[in-house]
Amino acid sequence: MDVSYDGTDFSGWARQPGRRTVQAELEAALQRQPPGASVPKSVVVAGRTDAGVHATGQVVHVDVVPLEPSAPGRVPVDAHGIPDLTRMTGRWNKLMPADVRVLGARIAPAGFDARFSAIRRHYRYRVSDAPWGVDPLRRNETLAWGRPLSTDAMNEAAADLLGLQDFAAYCKQREGGTTIRELQQLEWTRLDEHLLEVRVSADAFCHSMVRSLVGVLLMVGDGRRSRSWPAEVLSSGTRDSAVAPAHGLTLTAVDYPPDAELAARAEQTRNVRSAEDL
Repeated sequence: MDVSYDGTDFSGWARQPGRRTVQAELEAALQRQPPGASVPKSVVVAGRTDAGVHATGQVVHVDVVPLEPSAPGRVPVDAHGIPDLTRMTGRWNKLMPADVRVLGARIAPAGFDARFSAIRRHYRYRVSDAPWGVDPLRRNETLAWGRPLSTDAMNEAAADLLGLQDFAAYCKQREGGTTIRELQQLEWTRLDEHLLEVRVSADAFCHSMVRSLVGVLLMVGDGRRSRSWPAEVLSSGTRDSAVAPAHGLTLTAVDYPPDAELAARAEQTRNVRSAEDL
């Protein structure tokens, strides 16, 4: 399933007791099937997003119980025992609030896992350096930065962060997890006079990694820090407090290998990397 959402009023992706989350809204819609339709279990997501973070290209999979061929009182199903997914997508969207949408759904190839089969995630982060702040129509997805920013300075600093490295200094570490990631793209562009965007791609991201990278680079861009500082932070292994707010961040796409390589990729991803891999 391809999913898009405005994260403004969500407490992130993951289901949490007493909080409004994207996962909870999506699962509630999936469970309200027509009579006789298959019942999904908990969904698996390509990348958990934090509170306030948006998505235009999130990917989700769900295991379902196939139905027997159509019988009186049941919905029509295909050869896989699955109801028409175009109709089901329309139904799910009618059941969900306007800030989350299923853009499309299809039967996954064998071996597919939305999280572990992914080979790359893509994010963007938008910033306004206008002296008056942010265009009101962009306020929920753009950070207001009160100082002029240099894309040249930020891109020069970003170049030193690319590649397979230990990003412990840019991650909120989780017990048992690894902070070794391959950062493949970190590039700033100016979209108009006051609007900037950074495109960030990696094989995977650890918790708060993108926002930490953005926060550090913004301090280089406005001249408060040297162009060598982000690399120095990386080498230190100590997390810095310069973390950009969540609302400027959007997950835009997730890449997967050819179908024949999906299962192997999932197995490879489950093997936690260590310093020996650097």
